[in-house]
Amino acid sequence: MDLSDCSNVRMCKYTIFSVLLHYSHCFMTANSIDRNTLLTDALSVLRDGGTLLYPTDTIWGIGCDACCETAVEKLYRIKQRDRSKAMLVLASPTMLSEQLPPSVRELLLNGERPTTVIMPTTWLAQPVAANLPADDGTLGVRVPKHDFCQQLLSGLGHLIVSTSANLSGHPAPQNEADIEAAIRTAVDYCVAPLPELLSAECRGSKIIKVSPQGETFIIRD
Repeated sequence: MDLSDCSNVRMCKYTIFSVLLHYSHCFMTANSIDRNTLLTDALSVLRDGGTLLYPTDTIWGIGCDACCETAVEKLYRIKQRDRSKAMLVLASPTMLSEQLPPSVRELLLNGERPTTVIMPTTWLAQPVAANLPADDGTLGVRVPKHDFCQQLLSGLGHLIVSTSANLSGHPAPQNEADIEAAIRTAVDYCVAPLPELLSAECRGSKIIKVSPQGETFIIRD
C-alpha cells in the first residue's frame, strides 16, 4: 500500500465530512457531546487522513495517523514547523517491535511520569510515513497511560502522531483554554474537553534519546 495515498480515494466525501465536523464540534461545549461520540468521530477523521486537536497524557496535542504522509505534512503546515524537526508518535505496547531492548521497553511502559523515547524506527512494529522520522531514522515514541489515547490507538490500529497544540515558537498550552484560534480553526476535528478526558499533567513529557547501541541521553527531564 502507498502510505502517501491514504485519503485520496475518499477525498470528496471526506472534504464534506470534515467541514461538517469542524463547524459542528470545534466550538461545542463539553456538556453537549458524550465520550463515545467523540471517540467515533475522532476515529473517522483519523481513518480518512484528517487531523485532530485532542487531550493526551500530557498537554493538549494535535495529531493524525502516523502512516499517512499527507496528514503528517498537514500537521507541519498547521504548526508552521520546520520539517527538520521531527514530531513524536503515541503507541500501544503491541506496536513496539520485539527488537526493542528490554531496558527501553521498561522506560516506555513503567516510567514515573510520561516519557518519550527517541529511538530507531526499526524498534517499532509498524511502518510510519516517510516524512515523519528525523534524518537519522529516529522518532520519539510514547506509550500513553491515558484511556482516550489508548482507545484511539486501539480503534485506529496505527501509531498516532502527537505534537503540542501550538504554533512553532509559541508557548505550549497549559490547558484547553490556552490553545490558539489558529490551531483550532486549522485542524479537521476538535475533541471537546470533557473533564474525564483531561490529564493532571500540565507539562510536556520527559524525553530520553536511546542510541542503537543502547546508550541513553536525557534531553528533557
